[in-house]
Amino acid sequence: MTGETPPVRIEADYLVETIGDPARAVETMAGEQSSGTFVPVPGETPELKARSAARVERLEILDERVETAALPTTAKTAGAEIRRARATLSWPLDNLGPSLPNLMATVAGNLFELRAFTGLRLLDIRLPGAFADAYPGPRHGIAGTRRLSGVADGPVIGTIIKPSVGLGPEETAALVESLCAGGIDFIKDDELQADGPACPFDDRVRAVMRVVNAHADRTGRKPMVAFNLTGDLDQMRRRHDLVLAEGGTCVMASLNAVGLVGMIELGRFSQLPIHAHRNGWGALTRHPLLGWSYVAWQKVWRLAGADHMHVNGLANKFSEDDDSVVASARTCLTPLFPDKPCLAMPVFSSGQGVRQAPGTYAALGTTDLIVTAGGGIVAHPGGPGAGVRALRQAWDAAVAGIPLDAHARDHRELEQALGAAA
Repeated sequence: MTGETPPVRIEADYLVETIGDPARAVETMAGEQSSGTFVPVPGETPELKARSAARVERLEILDERVETAALPTTAKTAGAEIRRARATLSWPLDNLGPSLPNLMATVAGNLFELRAFTGLRLLDIRLPGAFADAYPGPRHGIAGTRRLSGVADGPVIGTIIKPSVGLGPEETAALVESLCAGGIDFIKDDELQADGPACPFDDRVRAVMRVVNAHADRTGRKPMVAFNLTGDLDQMRRRHDLVLAEGGTCVMASLNAVGLVGMIELGRFSQLPIHAHRNGWGALTRHPLLGWSYVAWQKVWRLAGADHMHVNGLANKFSEDDDSVVASARTCLTPLFPDKPCLAMPVFSSGQGVRQAPGTYAALGTTDLIVTAGGGIVAHPGGPGAGVRALRQAWDAAVAGIPLDAHARDHRELEQALGAAA
């Protein structure tokens, strides 16, 4: 498996909206995000510009007519022509070195605040090979996740501890025990459950791993549990070490909460797969003319060390459409570098159940994914174990090309799930 040829310079693609000439606005952005400022300064010599200035590599003016600016601006818009364009900027690696935090300041920093733009969205980034040398990327990825969860092929069938919060350690362990008995592959904490007084992290890990380890002793198979260790750096390190000592096989972190440096450090010391949760992502992407595309955003977190990346799910409970979800999942499975693919396992979640299996498989064309159904498993009429079997039956049918209704005739759990979801 090979990735795109790494560029010599850092490259970033943008969708921009501006009042007046897009070429002039993009040149302003290039200057602001490299050697220039809002007025000429004596030190910015032609030699310095040649060495350090950002370049506008491509500019495509879009023909669509724009009646109203997408975002508020202090610039005068009355009677002005508003234009949109796609632009590619590049920077010499020497400006910042292979540093993810400083990359963020360069390709996604003050440019979002520039008055010239009434819309600006980062679409993609391409990085020189030096970034592959500087950062570990996923240490476990797809192969490690399959090995540790005992799922050699097919999707990794998972669920989330529900209710999200409110259960104590022993109640959580009791639910996990029933899920293990039902044949679950993967269980995760909800992102709202971390280390509250009602369910302390240490007590929850010990109680849950007691039943998971006992199940593994009886059956020879240990489901993967992603414990939410989100916290300060020292807390995350200590919590990771506890999960490892108790025989756990996965940890989870909320990316936007721990920040890029927190994720980089977790990726460096973690001996376990890192399940990366994207809560807060909507604030970065929901407006189509502001923020990030997932294509660009997930590359940073994969390189930092994320083994699993949430991508939402088909027919989800949120605002994202199915095409966007599928594109997000595919990009997690697209190599970052020819010699260091850094593949992350896409995680489908958000209102998922048996009915999404055929569409998800048809769109993605692979079972290298984790599908997590909360209510779709825990709320099954026959109980959590039946919910696990129903979701697995749905995916078996999807892979085999059998309609769900036909497969349900001989599979009671799937039949019940389809009835409940109708």
